[in-house]
Amino acid sequence: MLEAKEFDLATTLVKDMMVDAEKVAHVQNSNPLEHALLVLTKTGYNAVPVLDFHGIFEGVISKSNIIEAMFGLERIELERLDSQTVMDVMNDQAPRLHINDTLEEALHELIDYNFVCVVDDDEVMQGIITRRQLLKQYRNEYYKSRQKSS
Repeated sequence: MLEAKEFDLATTLVKDMMVDAEKVAHVQNSNPLEHALLVLTKTGYNAVPVLDFHGIFEGVISKSNIIEAMFGLERIELERLDSQTVMDVMNDQAPRLHINDTLEEALHELIDYNFVCVVDDDEVMQGIITRRQLLKQYRNEYYKSRQKSS
């Protein structure tokens, strides 16, 4: 994590606070929905990044995307879990941040999302930044500054 004197929303870069891609659960765009649902269920997450075969960030898939895809006219159609892929139902408009964006830019995106993917110049996912991380860091800095003024 960052040292107290280093934390500044306007100058600290997203790459200094992100969770590295190797530690982030994700699915590939060609995976069947069943696989994505298993990943989401086993990890306990509500959403995960979607990557192509080369690690390019393409969007986010959530449990609600999958559940909506299973609704038929008269019943829940479980067979759709095998017949549809992640690409068919993912949110391809999910925001992304660049590794050299600031935490201030991340804060604007994290208002509406629990996490935002961080990409390099080639759109390859480098990691994620989470709302929780940013809030915890901000809280820690707040209490440190209060202790110094006491």
